[in-house]
Amino acid sequence: MVANWKMNPGTAEKAREIFKGILKDTKDLRSTKVVVCPPFVYLSDLEKILELSSGQVNSKLILGAQDMFWEKEGSFTGEIGSDMLKAEGYVIIGHSERRELGETDEMVAKKVLASSKAKLIPILCVGEKIRDEHGEYLHFLRNQLINSLSNLPKKYLAKLIIAYEPVWAIGKNDTEAMKPTDIHVMTIFIKKVLTEIYKDKKVLEIPILYGGSVSHNNAKEIITLGEVQGLLVGRESLNPKKFGELLKVVD
Repeated sequence: MVANWKMNPGTAEKAREIFKGILKDTKDLRSTKVVVCPPFVYLSDLEKILELSSGQVNSKLILGAQDMFWEKEGSFTGEIGSDMLKAEGYVIIGHSERRELGETDEMVAKKVLASSKAKLIPILCVGEKIRDEHGEYLHFLRNQLINSLSNLPKKYLAKLIIAYEPVWAIGKNDTEAMKPTDIHVMTIFIKKVLTEIYKDKKVLEIPILYGGSVSHNNAKEIITLGEVQGLLVGRESLNPKKFGELLKVVD
């Protein structure tokens, strides 16, 4: 379960409050791992909360970043290098909102490789903007996967996560979310493309997450009928009560 807070909340105090609420709900989880990706400026504060919660880092709750740059350091104003992030952390790469701002597949490919080399776990986001009747969206998704993974050697696949987030399904209520059966079709397609790229059945073990108007009302069907290994959650993850309900359903 990946919680993407995006550019929220507005204060460190509120970030700590939300995080403590999520931390409380993860303690009873049996088999679900939760990755919280806050704005970069809150990571240090939240790391301290994790360490103090039980005297050691909670294995069920892990922190991740929302993005990173492909160079470790240098004259890159406003960017974040891999050495600035914890080695055991996760990082979202290629989110649709980043791509909308001009991030290309080539830039995403550099970030995927750099994060893998730094022993971070990249959560590669892919997804079509529109769904047409002629199936062009499948060509779009296929090319996006091929291009975004163009730099990644096979040896790093064990730490790769794919997050499928159809842009047209983001930001709607749960009744308008993508149908679980359609999600299942897309997970099969993604695995097919990964097999074409790497010619190795091990790619079938790569976890695939789904993101797009997820709530506690539709999470169970998305996981079971959609046959995904987890969820990428946006707005619902900023509400500890609702996110806690979602975690219980998934677990």
